Amino acid sequence: MRIYILDTDHLSLYGRNHLALLQRLFAESVQLNTTVINVEEQLRGRLAQVAEAEDGTTKSNAYIRLVETVTLLSEFTILQYSAKSHEIYKDLIAQNIPVGSQDLRIASITLANKAILLTKNLQEFNKVPGLNIEDWSI
Repeated sequence: MRIYILDTDHLSLYGRNHLALLQRLFAESVQLNTTVINVEEQLRGRLAQVAEAEDGTTKSNAYIRLVETVTLLSEFTILQYSAKSHEIYKDLIAQNIPVGSQDLRIASITLANKAILLTKNLQEFNKVPGLNIEDWSI
């Protein structure tokens, strides 16, 4: 059974009921997986919106979006940044791959799970050797 992991951009598309993505996910009966790194990114963004909101309406809307994000993430199996992931991450760092640290952590979790990363960020993730990536947004 193939393991698919949704990157942050595909998580956002899923949350917005992106038709092409949903059709493919349901047609292939894909288990919904993401990484703890993607969860961190999503929650950091929502918490920043809450912190930056100054008036009551803006603050209320920011909290609503925070709850929506937490609810969305509860639909997913969250794959951990394990010791194996960390070893792969250190190996990728040693290779001087020009990819940001968070994306390298996502890649290392994907590689550790022998999974396929669903992402629109092909330009960045294509730099990681051995990483299987697909874009289901199109």
